[in-house]
Amino acid sequence: MSMPISSNIIKEVETLISNETSNIANMANVCTHLMERSGWHWVGFYTVDEVADELVLGPFQGPIACTRLKRGKGVCAKSWEENSTVVVENVHEFEGHVACSSISNSEVVIPVRKSRNVVAVLDIDSIEFNGFSSDEIKYLELVVQKLESRWVG
Repeated sequence: MSMPISSNIIKEVETLISNETSNIANMANVCTHLMERSGWHWVGFYTVDEVADELVLGPFQGPIACTRLKRGKGVCAKSWEENSTVVVENVHEFEGHVACSSISNSEVVIPVRKSRNVVAVLDIDSIEFNGFSSDEIKYLELVVQKLESRWVG
């Protein structure tokens, strides 16, 4: 069972990434911190590969994940294409869901932007249905904003 995150997570992430310029290091520490604080099933990033026109697995915490996600397939692709947060309360009812783990039941994906363009997405899976409160989603979006403010490239 996951543990709810609080507004403290924003300041903790800000402190964690404030002196680092590596996108990879910052994504790695953010997903590790979120996993440790929440107990969600999977927390990680997919980065945009513009040449291949797909998302590529980045730093993550949890079980083995899908390595590449095609445009138009799944929750991560929807967030990337729509440049907006996508919350799915029951992934089994999401048409085109890409099931990297059979025990995931809900998912939230938040785009990471640089100059308004999506450069990555933060993907979080929960084994619970409706696994994310509206407050948690708000805090996660603020965490992503902190990451965006440090994004290099």
